[in-house]
Amino acid sequence: MFRSLLAGIIVLAMPIHVFAQDEPADKKIELKTIEEKGSYTIGYQIGQQLKSQGLRPALNALLAGIKDALKSADPRMTPDEMEAGIREFSQQGAAIIKKEIEAMAAKNRQDGVKFLAENKKKKGVTTLKSGLQYEVLTTGSGPSPKATDRVKTHYHGTLIDGSVFDSSVERKMPSTFGVNMVIAGWTEALQLMKIGDKWRLFLPSELAYGVRGSQPKIGPNTTLIFEVELLGIE
Repeated sequence: MFRSLLAGIIVLAMPIHVFAQDEPADKKIELKTIEEKGSYTIGYQIGQQLKSQGLRPALNALLAGIKDALKSADPRMTPDEMEAGIREFSQQGAAIIKKEIEAMAAKNRQDGVKFLAENKKKKGVTTLKSGLQYEVLTTGSGPSPKATDRVKTHYHGTLIDGSVFDSSVERKMPSTFGVNMVIAGWTEALQLMKIGDKWRLFLPSELAYGVRGSQPKIGPNTTLIFEVELLGIE
């Protein structure tokens, strides 16, 4: 575990010799030289990796370890101590991430339930037994697809705060896929639509990406909004 967890960080850190310089921690960094720019970039990447794993390192100890390694100094801990240290540190990080995800999931669910409860009261919004809500924006006259069909659509996906997470409209490139190969809310709605229809879908998380979400833009238990235009059946 020790080697696999730190392999990427060690590869990144090895070329950087400036860490071995005993400079004051509060010295202003200009980021002008190749060494400064490269070192800062690698340090930032290491920080991102650590944070993504829930790890909150003691920076003085982290830098001491890097400096000792670059100076080829003997480590201040035995191999067994280092193995145990990284294992316990990793477990601590995993617990932090788990707690953060659980808190995010609870908030997202609460926000989604509140949003959908208010949204269903709006004129023109239809709520189905599954929890799917939709609003007809444009009415078409073509046939409706079956679950086994492939369809061509344009869509624009947002969170309930209005932020865009995906949009074929913005890419100016329609998307083609199997009706039964997408999230449940889409599969249900598409079979109710006709070619030429444009609907606004409001999907509870259970009909979207559920508790897993779809990182990096869609968190756990996130309610989603899509504007979907059914362009054709293939």
